[in-house]
Amino acid sequence: MSNPALLVLYGSQTGTAQDTAQRLARQAQRRRLRVRVMPLDDYNVANLITESLVVFVCSTTGQGDPPDNMKNFWRFLFKKSLPAGSLSQLDCAILGLGDSSYPKFNFVAKKLHKRLLQLGACVLLPVGLADDQHDLGADAVIDPWFASFWGKVSTLYPTLSGMMPLREDEPLPPTYTFHFLDDMQEKEEVQLRIPMDQTVPSQSHPFPARMVFNRRVTEPSHFQDVRHIELDVTGSNIEFAAGDVVMMRPCNAPEDVQQFCQLLKLDPETRFTLSPTDNTAVPARLPQPCTVRHLVESYLDIAAVPRRSFFELLSTFATNELEREKLAEFSSAAGQDELHNYCNRPRRTMLEVLADFPHTTAELKVDYLLDLFPEIQPRSFSIASSLRAHPNRIQVLVAVVCYKTKLYKPRKGLCSSWLASLDPAQGDVYVPLWVKKGSLKFPSDKETPVIMVGPGTGVAPFRSVLQERTAEGRTANVLFFGCRSKSKDFYFRTEWEEMMEAGFLTLFTAFSRDQEAKVYVQHRVRDNGELLWDLIANKNACFYIAGNAKQMPASVCDALKEAFQQAGGVSAEEAEQMLATMEKTGRFQSETWS
Repeated sequence: MSNPALLVLYGSQTGTAQDTAQRLARQAQRRRLRVRVMPLDDYNVANLITESLVVFVCSTTGQGDPPDNMKNFWRFLFKKSLPAGSLSQLDCAILGLGDSSYPKFNFVAKKLHKRLLQLGACVLLPVGLADDQHDLGADAVIDPWFASFWGKVSTLYPTLSGMMPLREDEPLPPTYTFHFLDDMQEKEEVQLRIPMDQTVPSQSHPFPARMVFNRRVTEPSHFQDVRHIELDVTGSNIEFAAGDVVMMRPCNAPEDVQQFCQLLKLDPETRFTLSPTDNTAVPARLPQPCTVRHLVESYLDIAAVPRRSFFELLSTFATNELEREKLAEFSSAAGQDELHNYCNRPRRTMLEVLADFPHTTAELKVDYLLDLFPEIQPRSFSIASSLRAHPNRIQVLVAVVCYKTKLYKPRKGLCSSWLASLDPAQGDVYVPLWVKKGSLKFPSDKETPVIMVGPGTGVAPFRSVLQERTAEGRTANVLFFGCRSKSKDFYFRTEWEEMMEAGFLTLFTAFSRDQEAKVYVQHRVRDNGELLWDLIANKNACFYIAGNAKQMPASVCDALKEAFQQAGGVSAEEAEQMLATMEKTGRFQSETWS
C-alpha cells in the first residue's frame, strides 16, 4: 500500500483547534508525509469520498455549537439524503477540544464521531476528548492521542516505518516567504475603506464603524473599569435582533509593536509581499504589499499567551545551549508542568518570551513569523442596544480586563484595553466590526413573560431585549440584576427606573457588598419563588441567564429548582425534570463565558 496523503481539517473558534491541527500537520511533515491542513468550511466536502486518511480537530462553542468555520460542513454532513455507506473508503480520526465546566462538553466531536460511523467511515481510534479544565490543559489528552494515531497509521501503512523522519530540532520550511520592497517605492497607507457595495459586513469584509462615545460607567474609585461604547453603523446594511453579538478584531498596543520590531530588528515602515512556499493561500486580511507595522499591529497575536507549539518552533532556531535546553524542556511532554508555571499561570505573553530568550530571538528568520505567531482572533460582545431605540447604532458594555500575576507588569485584555484606549473626542475613530447571530432567542409571542438574570456586564443582551419589548408595548418583563454596590457599578440604573415607572419592568437587585452578608442574584431568585412559579407554570414564561460561568449559572439553577419545590409543591426530581423540559423547548436559555 502506498503512503497516504494526510488531510487535517479543523473547526476552530479561538484558534486552539487550528493550532492543534497545525501541530499534527508538522508531525506528519517530519514523517515525510504529504499533508494538507485547512478549516472545514474551506474544504469541498463532496471530495471526502476520495480521501484516504483524514483527521478532524474540532472545538465546541456556546451551548454545544460547532465553530463558525465549520458550520457549512456541519449542515452538509447532517443532510438526511447522504447514503449510509458513502464514506466507506475513508480512514479517519476525531480529536475534540472542550471544557468540562460547560454542560455540553465536547459535544461537536462526539456528534461528528457518531455521524461518520453512520456514513460508513472507519474510525481508527477512540474519539479524543481534550479538556481545558485538566491541570495540564488539553495536552494531557492530545499528546497520548497523537501517539496512538501515529501507531495506527504505521500499522496501516508499514512502508512509513522504513522512512527516516526529520529530527525535531530541524526547522521545517516556512509557510510563506517575505519579499521586502525597495524603500524608494511610494508608500501607501493601509486604510479602512467604507464599502460602497450592498454586501452585509462579515469576518472577511468588516464594516469600519465610527465610535460615537466611550464612557466609563463605574465610579472612578471602583476597581473595575467598565465602558459603555456606541458605534455608528449607518450605511452598513447591518441588522440585528436582541441576543445577537458584535464581532471585533483588536489591535496590539503601540508600545508592544515598537518593542517587537526592536527585538527582531525590523523597520516598521518597510513594505513586503508574501509568497507561499506550497499551495497555501496568502492571508486575505493582509494587503499586498503590506507594511511591517500593519502586520504586527493588526495581524500577529504577539500579546497572546503562547501555546506549546510556539516553543516547539522557537527551539528549532536556538543556538545558545542554555536557551535550547529550556525551549526543548517546554516543548516536551515531561516539561508541561514547568511550561504552565512559566507561561499559563502568570499569563506571560509571546512578546515577553522573546525578550526572555534574546539569543534565539536574534536567530529568528522573518519568513517564519506567520508560522510562529497566530492571527489575532475576533472577540464577541453581546449587543446592549436595540435598533428600535437607537437606529443605526450598536452599543456594547465592556469590562476592561486588567489584573496582577507574579509578573511585574499588570496583565491586560487585548480587545478591552484597545477599545478603552480609543477616544472619539480626539478625532474620528473607526472600529472594524460585523454582527453574528447570538445563542439567546427571545419569544415572538407578545404575551409571553420574560425572566432575565444578568449580573454585571451579563445584563447587556437584556438591555437590548428590554428596549425592543418596550417599543412593542410588552410589559411582562422581569430582570434580576446584581453587582457589588448600588453607587459604584449599577449599570443603566436610570433606564431601569424609567422602565419600572412606565410599567414595563419588574426589577430585583442584589448588591453583594452593600451590607454585612453578601447577597447575590440567586438569593433574589429564591426570595421570589412565588412570582417565578406563577409566571413559569401558569403563564409559560421564558427564563434567561447571562454572565460569568463560574458559580453563578449553577447557583441560579439551584435557586430556581428550589423555588419550584417551595412555591409549586413539586419534588426535587420533578423540579429537575421541569428545568430539563424548559431547556429542551427553548424556555430556559443561558449565555455564559469564563
